[in-house]
Amino acid sequence: MSHITLIRHGQANSQAKDEASYDRLSPLGHQQSAWLGQHLRDTHQRHTRLFTGTLRRHVETADGMDTGLTATRDARLNELEYFTLATALEQEHGIPIPTEQAHFTAHLPRVFAAWQGGILEGAPETFQSFETRVQDALTEIASGQGPALVVTSGGLISMTMKQHLGLTIEAMANVALAIMNTSIHRLHPIGGTWAPVMFNAIPHLENPDRHHAQTHV
Repeated sequence: MSHITLIRHGQANSQAKDEASYDRLSPLGHQQSAWLGQHLRDTHQRHTRLFTGTLRRHVETADGMDTGLTATRDARLNELEYFTLATALEQEHGIPIPTEQAHFTAHLPRVFAAWQGGILEGAPETFQSFETRVQDALTEIASGQGPALVVTSGGLISMTMKQHLGLTIEAMANVALAIMNTSIHRLHPIGGTWAPVMFNAIPHLENPDRHHAQTHV
């Protein structure tokens, strides 16, 4: 078993109201990705494999990191569709989509709970299907040889933490809210199982002149 390093994509279009318009990096997102790649090179971190989802923001982040590795694209590493789920929650249960960022922190746990509870007919996939595809993809990557980089999204990373830490759905939502753009998360094989040994690390953004780039959305 080889260790896996999960990377959340760079800042995307934070003004988006749907999945398609969200799926591109902002100028800052491109810069965050380049800084992360430089950090990995400067600290001589060795990875022999690179995986990404098939979403544009995943591909742009991986390209910006400039690892020199050829990426394997896997749709199982794609993000859950928050905008689609939120629209279903509003249309089917009358819970409006927030218009202010401050209200998003209370809204996401409600979306996750409704999704897990199976009460969103408009969900593009079931919560259980999402959970299974995440587990299957990472298990397959783990069975390969050499340390792997996986460029993906915050929802998938939060699901990974749920699976390996036994989180409740509320805790999973809180974890998802905390995950920063281009943050680093690492799983190591310990005692025959996977253990999270790093979460939400942003060493490439810690210098004072980069604090503005420590973004969640």
